Amino acid sequence: MAFLKNRISTIIVGLLIILAILGIVGSFTANPAGFIQGIAVIALIGLVIFFLFRKYSNSSPQKKEQRAFLKAAKRSKKRLQQKSGDSTAKSSALGTLTKLKKSSKLKKKSPAHLTVIDGKKSKKKNRASF
Repeated sequence: MAFLKNRISTIIVGLLIILAILGIVGSFTANPAGFIQGIAVIALIGLVIFFLFRKYSNSSPQKKEQRAFLKAAKRSKKRLQQKSGDSTAKSSALGTLTKLKKSSKLKKKSPAHLTVIDGKKSKKKNRASF
């Protein structure tokens, strides 16, 4: 029975392909300019959809990494601009030695986007626990 169902579906698909070819040939012989114009419109719409899909798809990991890098670069640039702008304003406004000593004692924070991950290279693996 499964062989019969498979054969019927093959025959139906074959008939559809033959009808499609006959329709294309008939359309081309009746109006060649219109046929070519229709094919060109379909191709143009397909290209537009393809490029829009490629532009807005996030499937590429390289694009994600590039975006993350650009975002981090913008943040660090803003941070540097704020620090340099603040330091010139502070140095002119401070004037006293006590305020200068307090500002020099402040610890610099490490950048938020950089983290240290400690590895376990020096430790030997306990094979018995596996």
